[in-house]
Amino acid sequence: MANTVGCCEIIIAFFLPFVGVFMRTGCSCDLLINICLCILGWLPGVIHAYYILANK
Repeated sequence: MANTVGCCEIIIAFFLPFVGVFMRTGCSCDLLINICLCILGWLPGVIHAYYILANK
């Protein structure tokens, strides 16, 4: 089955990137990276969240 990203995941990743990453990977290193990126700025966190959603 193909890996697809749902509309709800995209919306959540846009407003709360770390929640979208948590829903996809759980409590992992990717979540820690995304939280750090969100602290540095909202846009890097969103880009990383979209990357995680598209690739995992």
